[in-house]
Amino acid sequence: MAKYQAYAEYKDSGVEWLGEIPSHWDFFDGKRIFANVRQQALQSDEQLAASQRFGVIPQKLMMQLNDSKVMLALKGTESFRHVEKNNFVISLRSFEGGIEHSNYIGCVSPAYTVLSNKKGISYNFYKYLFKSAPFIVALQSTTDSLRDGKSISYEQFGRIALPIFDIKEQIQIANFLDHETTQIDSLIEKQQLLIELLKEKRQAVISHAVTKGLNPNVPMKDSGVEWLGDVPKHWKISHLKYIASIYGRIGFRGYTVDDIVDEGEGALVLSPSNIIGDRFSLEKRTYLSWKKYYESPEIMVNNNDILLVKTGSTFGKSTIILKKNEPMTINPQMALIKGVSIDPRFLTYLFNSNFIKGCIEVSNTGSGMPTMTQENINNFIILIPTLGEDKLIADFLDREVDQIELIIKKAESAIQLMQERRTALISAVVTGKIDVRNWQNPNNNNKAKTEFSA
Repeated sequence: MAKYQAYAEYKDSGVEWLGEIPSHWDFFDGKRIFANVRQQALQSDEQLAASQRFGVIPQKLMMQLNDSKVMLALKGTESFRHVEKNNFVISLRSFEGGIEHSNYIGCVSPAYTVLSNKKGISYNFYKYLFKSAPFIVALQSTTDSLRDGKSISYEQFGRIALPIFDIKEQIQIANFLDHETTQIDSLIEKQQLLIELLKEKRQAVISHAVTKGLNPNVPMKDSGVEWLGDVPKHWKISHLKYIASIYGRIGFRGYTVDDIVDEGEGALVLSPSNIIGDRFSLEKRTYLSWKKYYESPEIMVNNNDILLVKTGSTFGKSTIILKKNEPMTINPQMALIKGVSIDPRFLTYLFNSNFIKGCIEVSNTGSGMPTMTQENINNFIILIPTLGEDKLIADFLDREVDQIELIIKKAESAIQLMQERRTALISAVVTGKIDVRNWQNPNNNNKAKTEFSA
């Protein structure tokens, strides 16, 4: 923020979330600037829904976008409220992410509060203000989340002091933020695209190495498997049951919530949440009583065991345990692959190849919840390189994947820094900590927007 200048003079607003504001700015309670719209929905209104990701958009489009952070309701009651373009909407999610702007005409369910402005304002300025970090904190402070269920009423919103000043300056601030956030969003999008390309490269490198080997000149043979194609001629084709043993927590070995204990009172019980991507993670820790742990020695986890999710939404994910620092077992969603006769790292990479992922997809026996049986897993087709070649391939993939992962982490770090900069910039500008009145669009297209809220 060092390249931006502050206003010449400030005054204490006396409002905690605003702090000092430019001396020519004023502030009023939200209820003096925005009215609570109670207009009944029109027969022709399309139903709208609100989310933090997309704002207020048609509900049909929201369902297509598959946004889980949205509250949907069925139209059909007289209490549905009409929404005009550039109205704002308070939803149940506003407690978490601010107030949403509507770019559509339509209607919303009674669970929403619709706001329209009383004074001449730039809706684009308030769109940024209502999504700024300081305002969200102010919004959260108006409600008792336990008592109110995190809902924000018009009365609560109306007590929050909002800045108000010359509309030309509001528009200038909004134009500045439109330009700057577009620049930042473009950089973020490029980094996100880079991450996707790197993940595709990672998948391609793994799939090629574990099904074709490292020598491009080696003689090949038909595998006899349609989606596998040719494989090195000297490799064997077998089934998993001939090179490893598969165990699961089934039957009497299951457990209840009463068997879950505090840290120090039992062993770690591993679940799908302990696999992030294809890496082992202990960010989430759940402990199972020692009694249940010792009851099933065959599913005690050891180094070089392979974890496989056999049921649930992350069905098919797998990883290897390379370094076990404490006693571990598995929950009923997992399978444990033990006693692997080839390099277990090679087998883990094979499990994360497109080939085995295809096998996993067709092994689903669940009508609702994705599931594969132990028999399915035992019959997975496995490629077996010559002795020592499996280690060479695993070593190669360790190096290649680590390099790709390092670049991905750098890109993810860059995205986080840009997102933080975006948040900080918006907060600073809408609360008057930065003066952008003399800002000129570097693209020489600084035509001030003249759209005011209706």
